[in-house]
Amino acid sequence: MWQRSVCVGLLALALGYLCLLGPELPHSALRHLSASLLGGLRRARSLEGRMVAAWQAAIVRPARGWARVAVGVNACVDVVLSGVKLLEALGLEPGDGKNHAVLNSRQDLKEAFAHFMEKGAAAERFFSNAESFHHIARIASEYPGAQLYVGGNAALIGQKLATNPDLKILLCGPVGPKLHELLDDNVVVPPESMQERDEFHLILEYQAGEEWGQVRAPNANRFIFSHDLSNGALNMLEVFVSSLDEFQPDLVVLSGLHMMEGQSKEMRQRRLMEAVASISDIPTHIPIHLELASMTDQDFMSNIMHQQVFPLVNSIGLNEQELLFLTQSASGPHASLASWSGVPDVGVVSDILFWILKEHGKTTERASDLTRIHFHTLAYHILVTVDGYWGNQVAAVAAGARAAGTQACATETIDTSKVFLKAPLEFVTSQIEAPSKISLNPDEPVVHWHREGISFHFTPVLVCKDPVRTVGLGDAISAEGLLYSEVYPQ
Repeated sequence: MWQRSVCVGLLALALGYLCLLGPELPHSALRHLSASLLGGLRRARSLEGRMVAAWQAAIVRPARGWARVAVGVNACVDVVLSGVKLLEALGLEPGDGKNHAVLNSRQDLKEAFAHFMEKGAAAERFFSNAESFHHIARIASEYPGAQLYVGGNAALIGQKLATNPDLKILLCGPVGPKLHELLDDNVVVPPESMQERDEFHLILEYQAGEEWGQVRAPNANRFIFSHDLSNGALNMLEVFVSSLDEFQPDLVVLSGLHMMEGQSKEMRQRRLMEAVASISDIPTHIPIHLELASMTDQDFMSNIMHQQVFPLVNSIGLNEQELLFLTQSASGPHASLASWSGVPDVGVVSDILFWILKEHGKTTERASDLTRIHFHTLAYHILVTVDGYWGNQVAAVAAGARAAGTQACATETIDTSKVFLKAPLEFVTSQIEAPSKISLNPDEPVVHWHREGISFHFTPVLVCKDPVRTVGLGDAISAEGLLYSEVYPQ
């Protein structure tokens, strides 16, 4: 690091001396030497610093931004603490990891936590035993160092958007007294959305390199579980849709469908059809963004795709686990891939995103509104749009990446000493069709390519070396990307 600082200093001194000698040098020589020295100064800056500067130049507000955003329908209070310390406080010994679609006991909790900690992957599960869950929740909330935050994808997106004073936010979900106290003053909660008791979600965090028995986390992440009946039944969906007439939003953000996995198959199917009917009542001129989250039931995911949910929304936000699960559920491209190994391959991700918009997105032959997907993973983001429907996506994807770097490190701006570049410097745009090979230029970190009427905008993420908090990162990314996005009137 000190060598780079010395180099920059010497180059700056040389440039200053050159300016003093300027009158005695030919103009062409002066111009050539100045350009060479300035180029040297740019190269001397870190890759991270060059990317931040390029993002700052690219992040501009859209010509037509949002004024009123309605967000629903999952909301709760997050209890955030060390996963390893909570399991130790519960008297659970380290052991082998095992995936469980639903947690029925402390043993299931221990095994599922170890399974995902070893992968370094985010996951969310329903805890079926109410009495056992409330006992664990009490221990967690009273544990020294445990922190209480706004939780639930919808509430987190609303809270993030509410930091913009020119935006008015409506939040509809099961809002109890503690959550209401934690919400930004700029968030409006309909009286029908208030309830006497909060829903609590337990967020078990772990750090990169942290160990529990034989398990060692490859990177920082979190494991979430709850016994959440209000959100699980989407109790506030009809209240949410009915409140839109009075609020008159420019944009609707919807999340919480994944919470229904804790319901019986019959209840889930019935509620999904009711959800489709309610979403269909939202006026078609209001764009809808659907934020997905961790799921385990492939039939349910397939139903969400095929039973008119995807065609009803204009935009989707999801991460690498949700993307892979989605293509596995619908036998899409690369569905045989069991899991990601390290940083998800850009070409594979691109193929799946392209397939979603080609199979379920808006075309001249298909009655679908889906025209945008915001994909985010730890190392990079991709915004994919059907041409002609969205604008300002260079700024949107850069803003999402910037939000990832600041929120994870809990800094106002990106501190280049606290982040590092993890994205590949070279990648191919497809693993199925004849691909383009792209080399990343830190001075132009947003890369753009086309594929059959669909645009891709890629940018790396500057990953926080020692993340302060990972919960809600995907929601903050999607919120920031939406904030800088512009939908074209049709």
